[in-house]
Amino acid sequence: MLSVAVVGSGPSGVYTAQALLQQSLVPDVRVHVLDRLPTPYGLVRYGVAPDHEKIKSLQNSLRAVLEDERVTFVGNVGVGGADGVSPARLAELYHAVVYCVGASADRALAVPGEGLPGSYSATRFVSWYSAHPDIGADPFARDALAARSAVVIGVGNVAVDVARILARGAAELRRTDVPRAALRALEESRVREVHIVGRRGPSQARFTTKELRELGALPGARVVVDPTELALDPAYAAPDGLPGALPLPAVVRRNLEVLRGWSVGGGAGAAGDMPGGAPGSADAVRRIRLRFFLRPVELLERGGRVAGVRFARTAPDGAGGVRDTGRYEDVEAQLVLRAVGYRGVELPGLPFDPVRGTVPHAAGRVLRGGVPSPGEYVAGWIKRGPTGVIGSNRSCAKETVASLLADAAALTRRTAADDPLAELREWGLRPVEWAGWLSIERAEAELGRSLGRGPVKIPDWAGLLAAARDENG
Repeated sequence: MLSVAVVGSGPSGVYTAQALLQQSLVPDVRVHVLDRLPTPYGLVRYGVAPDHEKIKSLQNSLRAVLEDERVTFVGNVGVGGADGVSPARLAELYHAVVYCVGASADRALAVPGEGLPGSYSATRFVSWYSAHPDIGADPFARDALAARSAVVIGVGNVAVDVARILARGAAELRRTDVPRAALRALEESRVREVHIVGRRGPSQARFTTKELRELGALPGARVVVDPTELALDPAYAAPDGLPGALPLPAVVRRNLEVLRGWSVGGGAGAAGDMPGGAPGSADAVRRIRLRFFLRPVELLERGGRVAGVRFARTAPDGAGGVRDTGRYEDVEAQLVLRAVGYRGVELPGLPFDPVRGTVPHAAGRVLRGGVPSPGEYVAGWIKRGPTGVIGSNRSCAKETVASLLADAAALTRRTAADDPLAELREWGLRPVEWAGWLSIERAEAELGRSLGRGPVKIPDWAGLLAAARDENG
């Protein structure tokens, strides 16, 4: 039997387990999917916006893998941390370990004032409305959502997600699994203006057209785009592609078409039944402003809190980048969210490339001193960096599993524990298995029923672990 531990139960981890189950070279495989949290699904549970129900339904296909009799979910087991199990000890329990730990840190802006109260990473904001148990205290409910104006720095899907949640009516979010405190704060939010700002042009924005169009479909919101900023982008004036250059990617052409419609039409959105509000009118409750060619250089302060962002106006440099023009613009904001990318975090006990933010590897085999380390593998963002969409993890996992299977003959000659979970318990850990997760699901469904809603997430460690221990329901 080939005994494999997969560290991480998000898409990359589950796709790795799936690839191991579907292969035929080693028919007898046992897979333990470990996670630091007592809940499975990783960023599908804690990173996908609550109003993106179609993407969140991916949990159903991940669930089918985790319920396979050859797979065991092992939650509440950290790896590499002070309270978890080290990679060296984990290697004693399994023939092979595949690390699928993602890229959990956010990139900083590295500008003065970034640490002011009211300035946060979008990652933290997403964790808050997704009920991640690590978020702890409720800073957004306390003060940030008292803001009138918010600036989201970044033009990718995460930036669009957080802007959409800020601009969406709380009544619509009641149909989702948003935790109670977050829903209450969003109901009381005073935010009326949300700026989404990028340092380059619209043709270089990273959002998908579907995400972009969703902004224009928000009841009670109006999208505003400055046509003069769009016109700065050479690709905007030549949507079929610049002379002598490759044609624009289809997603870029579609994005420019949407933005062009908003700039010409004076905005998008609908004010629904609100008094004085007509679709796309100036009386819509919230405005979403898409801004381009602005680079943040400083967060401004007033009364000890963030009060705005100073941007340097940029322009295309003719080589695919931008240059500063020497002009500046201040945008008022009492809430600033940076969404400029993720970065991998070093896992103690594994080699790490601090420049790339990944574990050094060769086709998924972990490299120690440039040499493959027997039985250690990586997949997902910690392997290739935070690139691609959820589906990209499938081919990434298959490459890693192919390497593992090529090594299987040598790996199975190593000693592995007969009962790894018993060993983990002897080391003082308290694994939450699948029955414990099902108990959490029941508790969240019951919480939602008590509130007149669908399932509502439990947002804290104590609540999750108490529900997990109540396996008899």
